[in-house]
Amino acid sequence: MKLKIFYLTTEIVPFANTSSLAEFSAKVPLLLQDKEHDIRTIIPKYGYVSERKYILREVIRLREIPFEFGKENVITSAKSAFIPKTRVQVYFLEDTKRFKPLTNLIYKAKNGRVISDIHERFAFFSKASLAMLPHLFWKPDLMWCNNWQSALVPAFYKEHYKNDDFRANIKSVLVVHDYEDEYLDIEKGVFSKIGLTEPEGLNKGVINAYEAAAQNVDFIIAIDTPSNDVSKKLIKLPSVKKSKLLIVKTSDESPDYEKIAAKIDNGLQKLYS
Repeated sequence: MKLKIFYLTTEIVPFANTSSLAEFSAKVPLLLQDKEHDIRTIIPKYGYVSERKYILREVIRLREIPFEFGKENVITSAKSAFIPKTRVQVYFLEDTKRFKPLTNLIYKAKNGRVISDIHERFAFFSKASLAMLPHLFWKPDLMWCNNWQSALVPAFYKEHYKNDDFRANIKSVLVVHDYEDEYLDIEKGVFSKIGLTEPEGLNKGVINAYEAAAQNVDFIIAIDTPSNDVSKKLIKLPSVKKSKLLIVKTSDESPDYEKIAAKIDNGLQKLYS
C-alpha cells in the first residue's frame, strides 16, 4: 500500500544536526519515497538556517495559519525547500519566539544547559504541524513522529483533531532513536499550558515523554543499536505494549538505511492491513 506520510523531525542533514536523527531523517524519507510513498517532511525554521543557501521559498497558502495553543491564539507560517540533491520536500515551520532564537545546539543554551521551556517549544511545533494540514490541501495517512520532540502529537490529534472532517482517521507512529533521560521528563504544569489533559502515570509531578505518547499513539518503532538498547527501556514503561512495538536493530557506526527503511515499511504495511 502506498502511504501519504507527514514526517515530523527536529533535525535533518544539512539543516540541523546534533544527533543520529539528522542523518536518519535525510536518508530514510528518501528511501521510502523510492518505494512510492508520498512523504513530506516538516522541521522548525531555526534562525541560523540560511534561506538563501537552501533556497527556502514562500508558500502563499502556508502564510499566517491561525490555531489555539493552550489559552493563546497564535499564528504560524511555513516555507518550503527540498533536501539537497533529492525531491524530498521539507516545510520549515516559522516562529520568531520559539525557534528563531535557538542556536545550532537546538535543545540547549550555549552554556550546555537544557532550555527550560524546551517541551513547550516543541509542543508548539507538534500542534502547528497538525494545524497546517488543511492549508497543504493534502491529508496524510500517517503522522510520523520522532523522539520526545514530537511525542505529544498523538495527544494533540486525539484531543483536538480526531473528529475534524479533514483530519479524521490519521494514524500516528512514534519512532524512538534514543533514550536520553535529560529530555524525557515532562512536568505536570506543561500540559495545562499547552492545552492537553494530564496523562495517566504522573509520578512526583513529571511523566516520561514516551509513556505519555504510548497512551495515544497507534504504533511505536524502537531503533536499537549495540550501545543504545532503546526497546529494553521502552518496554519497561507501563503503557508500552509489545503488540504495538516494532524493534529495528542497526549498528552504531554505519547504519544500513536500506534495511532500516525496508523493515519500517513492512511494519507500516501491517499497521494498515
